[in-house]
Amino acid sequence: MGDKMPSSDNADECNPGGSWRKSSYSMSNGQCIETARLAGGCIGVRDSMAVGTMLRFEPEAWAAFLTELRTAPSFKG
Repeated sequence: MGDKMPSSDNADECNPGGSWRKSSYSMSNGQCIETARLAGGCIGVRDSMAVGTMLRFEPEAWAAFLTELRTAPSFKG
């Protein structure tokens, strides 16, 4: 999926200024993954129970990740 790896951020950088969106596949038991658009077009991904850390993806890496998910034989979405 390219040569750009997601990076970990500190708590101060985890506030995108917008809102975090919970995955529609998240369970009601609090085990949730959330995403947000960050400055510069990057995408942040975090565990809703560990809001002080996140992964940050460059737009190209995020698009490649989503394409891989959508085309994988086991994807049911």
